[in-house]
Amino acid sequence: MRYRGDKLKIVFRELSCFRLNLFLTLTGIGVASLTALILPRLLSDIINTGVGGGDVAYILRVGGRMLLVALGGMLINVASEYNSSRMAAGFARNTRGKIFRKVESFSLAEFDKIGTASLITRTTNDVTQIQNYLVFFVRILIRAPIMMVGGVIMAFRSDPSLSMPLMVSIPLIAALVVIVSRWVVPLSEELQKKIDKVNLVLREKLSGIRVIRAFGTEDYEEERFDGVNRELMNSNLRLMRMTALMMPALMIVTHMTTIVVVWVGAVQVNLGDGLMVGDIIAIIQYVMQIMFSLIMLSMVFIQYPRAAASAARINEVLQMPASVLDPHAPVPELALRATVEFRDVSFTFPGAERSALQHISFVSGPGEITAIVGSTGSGKSSLLNLVPRLYDVTGGQVLVNGVDVRDYKQQKLRTKLGYVPQRATLFSGTVASNIRMGSEDIDDQAVQSAALTAQVLDFVETREGGFDSEIARGGTNLSGGQKQRLSIARAVARDPDIYLFDDSFSALDYQTDARLRSALRKKTDHATILLVAQRISTVLHADRILVLDNGELAGVGTHAELMKTCVVYREIVSSQFSDEEVTE
Repeated sequence: MRYRGDKLKIVFRELSCFRLNLFLTLTGIGVASLTALILPRLLSDIINTGVGGGDVAYILRVGGRMLLVALGGMLINVASEYNSSRMAAGFARNTRGKIFRKVESFSLAEFDKIGTASLITRTTNDVTQIQNYLVFFVRILIRAPIMMVGGVIMAFRSDPSLSMPLMVSIPLIAALVVIVSRWVVPLSEELQKKIDKVNLVLREKLSGIRVIRAFGTEDYEEERFDGVNRELMNSNLRLMRMTALMMPALMIVTHMTTIVVVWVGAVQVNLGDGLMVGDIIAIIQYVMQIMFSLIMLSMVFIQYPRAAASAARINEVLQMPASVLDPHAPVPELALRATVEFRDVSFTFPGAERSALQHISFVSGPGEITAIVGSTGSGKSSLLNLVPRLYDVTGGQVLVNGVDVRDYKQQKLRTKLGYVPQRATLFSGTVASNIRMGSEDIDDQAVQSAALTAQVLDFVETREGGFDSEIARGGTNLSGGQKQRLSIARAVARDPDIYLFDDSFSALDYQTDARLRSALRKKTDHATILLVAQRISTVLHADRILVLDNGELAGVGTHAELMKTCVVYREIVSSQFSDEEVTE
């Protein structure tokens, strides 16, 4: 894969926000480089005139001048380093913010495509790679050309014959840089992919630690992590070997050039051609400055492929079109009470061979409970995810109050929804902050009322601090049932018009389940409820039950109606109840 300059366009675009820092950095580096070119000439004058003529006053005068120039260059360099670091850190902050905001606009389809572990790597490691490269690049961008061109001019002004070896060494170093860069490019891309793999395995290890310990697979997971970790190490070693070979080769060329200059200069001094020792020393210093600049410039080219690979991965995220977008002319506002209708809805996951849902149609109005049952993989969660537009339908329409959900602004639509996912997700903070979920208009009374409805109050009051007690990341300090009830309380606290329960009662015992559903009926009598459930006892009193079988609607009706008309439903019921209970 070849990387062109447009791979780093994100860098140049972001640098426009730091014009002043960039200007001060480049100006400071330019001035500091010019001061560095003056120093060898002053040293030459001291040796030729001061030392050669025994003029101590001249040595002190010119030496003082050298000291002032060096001190001024040092202060300018410090200021330039500060500005370049500030600019790079600001760039990293802005870029991470852009990635975060972009990811927030993604639907589940984009998450499925890129992967969570890769998104984390791109937001952290890839941004840091570009930040480090940016600091190095800006420092060398002005310094290297000034030092090279200025050094060549000053060297040729001192003595053209002594400067001729540069005409050989400069093209030789350029050729070395080109050769090594061609090897480094694919290795850099491979390295970032290996970092993705390490993050993926590590994330699975940490998030699934309970399962791993329960099954005693620590050794297997250790081997698995060691495998991807070793692959990353090998890729790093291959990349380091290439750069390690580069530096000795460049140093050999540099030292050979210096030896030739000294040898030719010594011959000319012995022959009495008018060349003085101070001129030889000045030219040697100019040669070192030129070669050092070339080495630094070569490092810019060597490090570029990895920065370009990181930039390409970041650009992939920033430029990826979201599959779920707001309409150009959105419906202004949802009605107070909402009716949900599925009209001949079909849905296929991106890249899937068959549809997850096919030709689903039903209507659910305010005050009604529509339950969705079916075997694992029948499409229950997929159906529910279409209402808040976590995915968009591939056929038909999902309507709220007779308007296609794609005609609403996503934010407006979702504020009317109370969504409880299949896997309860909590965030680090307090019990109250998790119930509020960032909504400042939910007061303490509403939080307590939601907790009471969701049967959360009993265990919250036993915790030290009550509603201000801390919740660990992911709710790891709570049981599965407690997490589910807190997730339900979070939905209830919003007092939405539409409730979406995705198998949200599975971790509850039957007694708690019954109490919670009883409390919910009183609290949600005005709302439209779509309820995915595995337990038939949870859906017995639903106004409408949808039976899904391989993505198709196998039956619609009440429990009593489906027991008479739907074979699939009867099989589900019989798998959970005895024959006597089914008969009753």
